[in-house]
Amino acid sequence: MGKNQQEEKVFFFEEAGFAPQSSRQMLNKVPEVTIFFWIIKILATTVGENAADFLNINLNLGLTKTTVVMSGLLIVALFFQFKFKKYVPGIYWLAVVLISVVGTLVTDNLVDNFGVPLEVTTILFFLALLATFGTWYAYEKTLSIHSIFTTRREAFYWLAILFTFALGTAAGDLTAEGLSLGYLRSAFIFALLIGGITMAFYLFKLNAILAFWIVYILTRPLGASLGDFLAQSHENGGLAFGNVGTSGIFLVTILSLVVFLTITKRDQIPEKPYGE
Repeated sequence: MGKNQQEEKVFFFEEAGFAPQSSRQMLNKVPEVTIFFWIIKILATTVGENAADFLNINLNLGLTKTTVVMSGLLIVALFFQFKFKKYVPGIYWLAVVLISVVGTLVTDNLVDNFGVPLEVTTILFFLALLATFGTWYAYEKTLSIHSIFTTRREAFYWLAILFTFALGTAAGDLTAEGLSLGYLRSAFIFALLIGGITMAFYLFKLNAILAFWIVYILTRPLGASLGDFLAQSHENGGLAFGNVGTSGIFLVTILSLVVFLTITKRDQIPEKPYGE
């Protein structure tokens, strides 16, 4: 086998999540991208938006205390996520829910406490995300989530996730509030964009990794807009379900799906020996 063919074979197995045993330190730490992945992701996004508002407003903790509390919980969740050597649905999705809350709070702090305009925060987090992807690719030569089997790759992954939530919050608030489009129209716009990327992937062979990360970013403002639409009062253009009711329904749904996935292992990539 020639050198090029050998490199292509290694690249194929890496992208599929099956790295050479000599370089593999752990099993893939993230779930397979299925319909369940996207459902829980959008639900977690909505919970993040409403939970942040509930703690900040309904419990009168304020942005600073809420940020400190939720950041502490996120650190604990990520500690266990990094500690495990394989994907564990309960720990992984708990970390996603918490990082969704923290990402929302980061943007809210910049806007409400420091007076940074939504346009600036959107650009700021977009650049931060690009820098994260650039550094990640420079070190690892791939941004595929099917190859998260080293601690460094996992660190890049979670940092990117944090910035996608912060960016999505800023972009969602900018369209819904800054541009006065309202929550439902904003959700519709982001749903159309996700549909466009999906069509580009299936019909025009858009790069799978690029398509994944674009959709991952867009699901954040989609979920946030839907969450606000359900929770906000009629006067503010919502359905007035409230933060507690909306978060409760979505958390129960997430928990049910996570239990289902834990039992069925529908979102876990079967482990195979390298070269099989």
